[in-house]
Amino acid sequence: MIFKFLILSDEVNDFKREIKIDADATFMDLYNTLIESIGYSEKEMASFFLSDDKWRKKQEITLIEMDTDSDVDSLVMEDCVLSDYLEDEKQKLMFVFDYITQRALYMELSEIIPGKNLKKPFCSISVGEAPLQVIEQDEVRPEAVTVDLGESFYGDERFDLDELDAEGFEGLDDLEGPSSETDTFDTF
Repeated sequence: MIFKFLILSDEVNDFKREIKIDADATFMDLYNTLIESIGYSEKEMASFFLSDDKWRKKQEITLIEMDTDSDVDSLVMEDCVLSDYLEDEKQKLMFVFDYITQRALYMELSEIIPGKNLKKPFCSISVGEAPLQVIEQDEVRPEAVTVDLGESFYGDERFDLDELDAEGFEGLDDLEGPSSETDTFDTF
């Protein structure tokens, strides 16, 4: 059986890859084919996440053994056969390639071809340049940050000191600091 994966990016509109791989191959085989097709370094941490239909991460499959103290099994790419975890067309995965900023490629098992086998996986469609593998924190696009708290906070240009509620702050100006190096505030 052959699995055909479609890989897209939310950062680069014209990026597209399609990988064909035998269902009995491992996630490591998929990783190596994907890394080679997009030109990423193998020296960066990466993981596959099995996802639900809304791209919410479910099960992680890591590049290397992660020493975890939790009761959750640590799954490693070289030990996990694709067909053991993927069984339905349109099943979604995420390939997290930048752990610091949690940037990922979005993958879908677009087709299952029964009755055929592949000896070696390959990239059958390669369109566009992949997003940079690693970006510095100060290079993260503000529009990529999707946290909307719905209100302004300290540091916001619209911050107005008069808008602070003074309740609970009365008498703070009357407090005196330690009068000498030996005096300290009680912390309890």
